Amino acid sequence: MNTEEKKHPEIVERIKAMFIDIFVMVIFIYLFTFIFGQFDHVNTSIKVITFVFIYILIDPLFTSLFGGTIGHFIVGIRVKNFSDENKNIKFHMAIIRFLAKVFLGAISFIVVSQNEKRRAIHDFISGSIVLYKK
Repeated sequence: MNTEEKKHPEIVERIKAMFIDIFVMVIFIYLFTFIFGQFDHVNTSIKVITFVFIYILIDPLFTSLFGGTIGHFIVGIRVKNFSDENKNIKFHMAIIRFLAKVFLGAISFIVVSQNEKRRAIHDFISGSIVLYKK
């Protein structure tokens, strides 16, 4: 195994992280559903904002601030800026990365094994790269 293969995670690690993130998201949704159920009336807009935050903003927020989601941390991988692997990607690019990943789905991962740095389509779009934690 060459050093590039050791530095860039294979698709298996990335998929593991994704499933962990889905599990964490479901836990958050159940938790907030339980909390909202404890009140007689919770404004619908509060519920919508909460669930939008859980679904759409947690991934980009964690990726831009900490270099990865909870799933990334558990698996031992990080999302970094392709131009400077010591920096996290900016929040707006993390949103673009997340949206591309959602809209492209599994198609985005097809190219991972086809390039040396194992970047998915959403990595190319957002200027990110996934690396093993240092």
